[in-house]
Amino acid sequence: MLAGVEWYGLLLLFVFGLVFGSFANVVIWRFPRGESLAGPASSCPDCGETIRPYDNIPLVSWVLLRGRCRACGERISVRYPLVELSSAILWVMAGLSFGWSPKTAAAITLFYLLLILAFIDIDTMRLPNPIVLLLGSLGVLGAAVSAWSGAAIVPLTTVDAIPNPLVQAALGVMAGGGVSLVIALLYQGLRRRQGFGMGDVKLLAALGVYLGPYVLMTFFMGSLFGSVWGVVKMRREGAGATARFSFGPFLALAGVITALVGPELMFWYLSAVGLAS
Repeated sequence: MLAGVEWYGLLLLFVFGLVFGSFANVVIWRFPRGESLAGPASSCPDCGETIRPYDNIPLVSWVLLRGRCRACGERISVRYPLVELSSAILWVMAGLSFGWSPKTAAAITLFYLLLILAFIDIDTMRLPNPIVLLLGSLGVLGAAVSAWSGAAIVPLTTVDAIPNPLVQAALGVMAGGGVSLVIALLYQGLRRRQGFGMGDVKLLAALGVYLGPYVLMTFFMGSLFGSVWGVVKMRREGAGATARFSFGPFLALAGVITALVGPELMFWYLSAVGLAS
């Protein structure tokens, strides 16, 4: 935690995170359906009644309405305030980790788009190319500005032995996208079916821009989280359960963890196995 971030700054980040979290809900719902993000105004999915501005205050309105539509009384999914709260917490975590610095803007960009991608993947089992491309492009822009200006922006996790941000980002893209692509092709060749989607490969390549070589930690953690979930899912649903599930949310969670504490986790691991002190 950085002492330079005062409580009112964190409160500001929290509020902005809630507001943008509300828009994230719009993107998560409309983008996969090809609907406009600009309009019309949000409406109740059950009765179609337009939601009034005072009933659309992030988090607060859902609590005051007790999770129900004012017009028809039908329940409003708890996922809406969950996305808003998650966005706010991620913004605050970025501020706590990187302070008032350009890296905070890069971290917020990464966390926010990962949140959107994770929930779209849960709903559709797809990671839309335009959003993944936007994530990667903004990361490349940040790395280019870092190389040109000398400011520390992207990657968020750096390797001291590689001072050029663009080189670190390029290595991250090759490590994240390249390693996952090889594994996906090997799996498909051996098992004659797809086990690792190309959307996940593209997401890991985009994550590599922000995380550099540390993206391999993201891949490892995401695979671990996904494996645990797969075992739990199959035990719950019995022998006839399918092992297929969305992998994007686990990569997103692992990406956030790596961005926040990746180097510390690596040092802890190396110390535990006696390779660092």
